[in-house]
Amino acid sequence: MQLSPVKIEDRKKLDIRSGDTIRVWQKIQEGKRKRSQAFEGLLISRKHGSEPGATFTLRKISSGVGVEMTFPLYSPKIEKVELVSRPKRARRAKLYYVRERAARALRKKIKQSRQIGQVLTESAPETKTEAEDKTE
Repeated sequence: MQLSPVKIEDRKKLDIRSGDTIRVWQKIQEGKRKRSQAFEGLLISRKHGSEPGATFTLRKISSGVGVEMTFPLYSPKIEKVELVSRPKRARRAKLYYVRERAARALRKKIKQSRQIGQVLTESAPETKTEAEDKTE
């Protein structure tokens, strides 16, 4: 007798670790329609092992904004979990530092674009308009 629609043994055997890139297919209900939607991102944490309250957190960059989602491992809304890629080795169990690293990279990029814009406006040669040329 199965109490849950989730195949618990299959979810327990999931071999996902921090640093993996994972695609999670989840069921979404919009009104009367049901559809599947994928969320693909970097696994930054997995908590509580394989016990009933186990969760994992994925992070991705969408339109320049960092998006994180935390999924319960045994949620019936999750259809399947696919392993997209795995690094050779992750040095930490929780990759929370990725948040700060991404923010720092974004700040650096903005600063560089401001400096480039500033240099372009300072070094742009002043051109005469056609009206000024005719008056001379």
